[in-house]
Amino acid sequence: MEIAASLANVTKTFGSTRAADGLTLSIPRGRTVALLGPNGAGKSTAIGMLLGLLPPDSGTASLFGGDPERAVRQGRVGAMPQEGGIIARVTVRELLTFVSGTYREPLPLNRILALAQLTALADRRVDRLSGGQAQRVRFAMAIAGDPELIVLDEPTAALDVEARRELWASMRGFADRGRTILFSTHYLDEADEQADRVIVINRGRVAADGTSAEIKRVVAATTVRVTVSGEAAWLGRLPGVTGMEINGDRATLRSTDADATVIALAQAGAVRDIEVTPADLEDAFVALTTAAAPSGAALLKENA
Repeated sequence: MEIAASLANVTKTFGSTRAADGLTLSIPRGRTVALLGPNGAGKSTAIGMLLGLLPPDSGTASLFGGDPERAVRQGRVGAMPQEGGIIARVTVRELLTFVSGTYREPLPLNRILALAQLTALADRRVDRLSGGQAQRVRFAMAIAGDPELIVLDEPTAALDVEARRELWASMRGFADRGRTILFSTHYLDEADEQADRVIVINRGRVAADGTSAEIKRVVAATTVRVTVSGEAAWLGRLPGVTGMEINGDRATLRSTDADATVIALAQAGAVRDIEVTPADLEDAFVALTTAAAPSGAALLKENA
């Protein structure tokens, strides 16, 4: 599979802080990839190196198999940084016309407006837009040159639910054209719903790399709740059970093999009201970013 962006064993240090520590990842073309990690994990540093804004201390960053700066100059990459103002006192149309003029082969203006859902706002001044509308303008600026790859750093930060939904509708329209999207986010539901693939970074390294379903299945435990009569210590010895809490006659089990746990419960016959809650991406994220050596991470990277 052709690779749009990659980091190969890169390191980057700021004073005593190592933001990237042998970081290796690759982004296939035509995919939507989420980059997750706690604050200080190295996400923004990784994005900066991919875009040629930060030179790695060692290792190699590349876009489309070559130098990142060259790919950016060629207009093959668009970026939407986490912070950055936009020119005020001009209309959306005027701003995007100016930005488009900086590229050799930009998208037609009407197409940019449509992809960013800004057609109805084309003649409104930028400084009179809502926060969500202004963020769609930033997205429109990033895709104006018809890039093959777009990189977005926390694109929906501080937006309300409706504004997030509208921006994601715009981004899906761009992805549907076969383009590649790499985005970082703190909203785990966005990664779960929107990304073809999830890369979790922790302490400057890749902690897990795979689909959301793979990460949840391998890393996080399923919750199994049952009502039990009498002594309940035996529940902790059931297949797959890694943890247990008792609250009255209700037991909450954490299991890495929910099927085996439920079968054993059914065979025991001393429980009732079995409730199974699959692990979500938040469970997996917490497990990956709080453990020194997350279980299943290497397997996920090998199978991604």
